[in-house]
Amino acid sequence: MLYLLDANVLIAANRDYYPIERVPEFWEWLSDLGQSGLAKIPQEIFEEIILPPPDPRRPDILVDWLKLHKDSLVLGEMVATTLITTVVEEGYAPDLTEEEITKVGRDPFLIAYALADHSLRCIVTTEHSKPSRVRANRHIPDVCSDFHVSCIDTFELIRRLNFRTGRRTRQ
Repeated sequence: MLYLLDANVLIAANRDYYPIERVPEFWEWLSDLGQSGLAKIPQEIFEEIILPPPDPRRPDILVDWLKLHKDSLVLGEMVATTLITTVVEEGYAPDLTEEEITKVGRDPFLIAYALADHSLRCIVTTEHSKPSRVRANRHIPDVCSDFHVSCIDTFELIRRLNFRTGRRTRQ
């Protein structure tokens, strides 16, 4: 199985659970997963994280880490435009406005990459199902469900791929 990581997985992990400077083992594990081909970030999602201009008053350690590990983590393929169109039109709406397209962002790319081989690919996101949402407000798990694409959260990825840190004794 290839796990495709959404931007929010990396952002939330660094911000809330596994800050790069405090839990480097998690980030080494992600890099190893990328190197072994088990987890990847589509180019469009990578760009979503690194392209916003950094705040010059605060270094962006996640952006720096991603740039350093780009070769092992970025998925080395292009997705078919027809799959992106299918995801947008059937997963969100065929008549999205420009504002709605902006709101949807790059999520259709992520889903299209998974749809390209849905039996062997799984999306990892922090978004939760909200089935009553429509159009540009739909969440990744609900659109994935429409296309029979597997979708899990970060904690399920950790369980499936058995992330753990080493035991340390207190001094």
